[in-house]
Amino acid sequence: MIARFRGSVRGRLTLFASITIAALCLVVNTFVLVAVRQTAEEYRANEVVTAALRVVHLIKRGTLPSTIAPEPGGAIQVINSTGQVVSASPNLKGQPRISHTTPSADNSGNTQVECDLAPYPADCMIVSTFRVYEPDGDWYVYTVGPIVPWYVHPAVLAFLIGISIALVVFVAFGTWKVVANTLAPVDAIRAKLADITANDLGQRVPVPATHDEIHALAMTANQTLDRLQDAVEQQRRFASDASHDLRSPITAMRAQVEEALLYPDSANWPRTAEAIVGSLDRLQAIVTDLLTLAKLDAGAAGAKEAVDLADLVVAETVRTRVRKIVTSLNPDVVVTGDRLRLSRLLVNLIDNAERHAERTITITVRRQDGRAVLEVVDDGAGIAPDQREVVFRRFTRLDASRNRDAGGTGLGLPIAREIAVSHHGTLTIEDSDRGARFVLSLPLREP
Repeated sequence: MIARFRGSVRGRLTLFASITIAALCLVVNTFVLVAVRQTAEEYRANEVVTAALRVVHLIKRGTLPSTIAPEPGGAIQVINSTGQVVSASPNLKGQPRISHTTPSADNSGNTQVECDLAPYPADCMIVSTFRVYEPDGDWYVYTVGPIVPWYVHPAVLAFLIGISIALVVFVAFGTWKVVANTLAPVDAIRAKLADITANDLGQRVPVPATHDEIHALAMTANQTLDRLQDAVEQQRRFASDASHDLRSPITAMRAQVEEALLYPDSANWPRTAEAIVGSLDRLQAIVTDLLTLAKLDAGAAGAKEAVDLADLVVAETVRTRVRKIVTSLNPDVVVTGDRLRLSRLLVNLIDNAERHAERTITITVRRQDGRAVLEVVDDGAGIAPDQREVVFRRFTRLDASRNRDAGGTGLGLPIAREIAVSHHGTLTIEDSDRGARFVLSLPLREP
């Protein structure tokens, strides 16, 4: 139970607030007791002095009785010029001189605290001494009163302790309730998050009405769940599409081999082998693209070097192409990145353009608005505006693409976009007079 209390934010804050207010009460009560005790000591000293002055007045009037009633808890004793006790309070009757302290020569009285007095061996008392000038010599009046204890009075101590306990309890209860009410939305968020599973990502945590840090936490949690749901759905679609595309060449190879095995004498084994090699090439291409995407998704760092986009285009267009390639390359368009990955991006764009171009592919490299821009445009049928983001989804091939190229993996354009994003750039499809116009925008290399 104690471990649970200490492990709770509510319990820790309540304990901290209680200890703090208890320490504060201790300090305040100490100052209060000191102030009250000083006041009480001054009042008690005045009582003792007043009692002594009353006895001095009786001596001067000649009406001093042999027994004098003292203040409560006090005592009175009068000593004549010969040192004999001529008057005393009932509690000092028959007692010797209570004190031998006398005022200084230039004072008629003084007040001080004395201990080990004969009638009070275990206590310290306030003693007020007055010198009275009489014809036969100096008389001395001693009045004694108890000193004020450190706690002043039991009622004062009980009052301060009671107020402190009540204040600590009030603060502890208030802190517990306030923190509980504050953390109630957090408990609701935690409970909802505990209910959410990978198979049920449609739920969202409750958002409190107050616009505070917990409100921001709930909003951020819901945004994270939105991204997680999108990612899981994308992974599910990716797994479904990948499994279909991987099964296709495997199924084709199995069918070809089984057919050849059914009729081994009449089977054309070289043609069967060529067909199997074609399926293996497609399977290898899919696996290679999947590994590339896996590395990009994992955020594997690439090389950081200066890459001139014009030189890159020249290097990649040297290879024999089916279509005619027209280039417009501005010099010194340099970016920072991984040359191999950027080459893969460019090759994927050119391969995609070759599959859809009628005659010509146009590649342009230029500076625009402080960025490096590379365009690959084909003169094919183009891509409808509502399909321009679809083609960047993994294993997505439009119907026209499937008809033109049944051997594509559907991963070339997604890989190209991932490479652009890893280089802090963008890859989009823009409007063009004819065909598809792919536009790559990358930050220029700092000089």
